[in-house]
Amino acid sequence: MTLGLSVAAITLIHVIISLIGIVTGLMAMVGLLTSKPMPGWTAVFLLTTILTSVTGFMFPFDKLLPSHVIGIISLLLLAAACFALYSQKLAGPWRWIYVVTAMTSLYLNIFVLIIQSFLKVPPLHALAPSVPPSEPPFAIVQGIVLVLFVAATVMAVRKSRPVGGGLA
Repeated sequence: MTLGLSVAAITLIHVIISLIGIVTGLMAMVGLLTSKPMPGWTAVFLLTTILTSVTGFMFPFDKLLPSHVIGIISLLLLAAACFALYSQKLAGPWRWIYVVTAMTSLYLNIFVLIIQSFLKVPPLHALAPSVPPSEPPFAIVQGIVLVLFVAATVMAVRKSRPVGGGLA
């Protein structure tokens, strides 16, 4: 138990926060791709994605795991994104830095969602039964998502231009 909560309770909270982060992140991504500020979606995305990484460290562990490395990377990216957006107001190079760090943070959240889906959803697990998943169906899904995120990030950087109050 952490903070007086059972592992099951932490898992539920972590999953709910993660899913909120993914949904709001996708909405923020739409804003980046259309050059339309979405400050509310963006703020919720950044907060819940930070909380996703933080709650990931609340599970019991004996050694540093790949999930912890992803969490650390995500927190570093999110710190840069928050600094670029809220402190630097997306001025100059901070605009593309924000886009790249925010989109990469969202990608990492979805990357973990795909892993967890292949581990926990029976039909997907049947396609890739190893732990962690490594079979072709898993690799194909991860590859497609990666290509889509690289393309979306490039498009968002190209579209990121000063608009009224910024890209938020």
